[in-house]
Amino acid sequence: MDLAYRVYELPLRHTFTIARGSTNVQPTFIVQLHESGEYGYGEATTNSYYNASAEQMASAVERVRPLLASSSARDPEPLLAELASQLPEDSFALSALDQALHDLWGKLLGKPVYELWGLDLSTAPPSDYTIGIDTIDTMVAKLEEMPGWPVYKIKLGTDNDIEIVKALREHTDATLRVDANCGWTAEQTIEYSPILKELGVEFIEQPLPADDHEGARLAYEGSALPLIADESCVVESDVEKCAGKFHGINIKLVKCGGLAPARRMVAKARELGLKLMAGCMTESSVGISALAQLLPMLDYIDMDGAVLLAEDIAEGVKVEKGICHFSDRNGTGAQLLTGPLT
Repeated sequence: MDLAYRVYELPLRHTFTIARGSTNVQPTFIVQLHESGEYGYGEATTNSYYNASAEQMASAVERVRPLLASSSARDPEPLLAELASQLPEDSFALSALDQALHDLWGKLLGKPVYELWGLDLSTAPPSDYTIGIDTIDTMVAKLEEMPGWPVYKIKLGTDNDIEIVKALREHTDATLRVDANCGWTAEQTIEYSPILKELGVEFIEQPLPADDHEGARLAYEGSALPLIADESCVVESDVEKCAGKFHGINIKLVKCGGLAPARRMVAKARELGLKLMAGCMTESSVGISALAQLLPMLDYIDMDGAVLLAEDIAEGVKVEKGICHFSDRNGTGAQLLTGPLT
């Protein structure tokens, strides 16, 4: 296989704010693998919280260039295992490679990835649309700009979180989810949860900092709503640790290293009786198309990343009002709008 990669700057539709900060442009790292006339694509956005930079990802993929050059995507499992062993500390780069390899595998075999896994799209859950932190009026305007979604995910972690949810509830009958991004305490979680439940909130995502293990246990025991782990569930070994502290987990491909480990996390979570969600990191349609392959395995999905962009760099799986529309291309269906990288 031939390897190419490029960093893109993804402009956002609106300033995106969570409890940890704001951004207007999201840098992203795109990997391309080429074999027998077919191109596979994968993506990992940069992220300062996880110390993932474009430079680090480029260095990581260069280290495995010789391995890729001597390998084929037609039998991906041994190669995926070898890539994981060579890049144990580079989950973002590994995820981009994993996605590209899965995409190329499907394209070489002439089938979508989900079909090669034996999955049925009829069981796919709808996606939410995310509303970042802002003034209440602006958050209401963001909701009204995107009407008709079955679920809205509201970023919280402010001094007026309940007021935000109350205001948004006045403008939609849709299901609401809230994500505090580590911005609350156990006491706040327990206090807010019955109020949020009354307002039609489905669950609370990552209310406490990931290192507050005792607080997570208290919140789990006292919350009136299910709690979903995000920052507390990064890699495969974290899944078991979430039992007894969360009711479910949110899998992010870039954090765990791609589709292969994500599927193992799904299996472990089901074994433990945990609910399953997967989420995006404001990727283009490259990353969203890879994430979509997991849909039939999940209870919840947050895959609005490309919808949040002012301009996409790719096409593939498209999300419209929460419904996922798959491409007629094989693999993950991803394709760069500019054509193959050279």
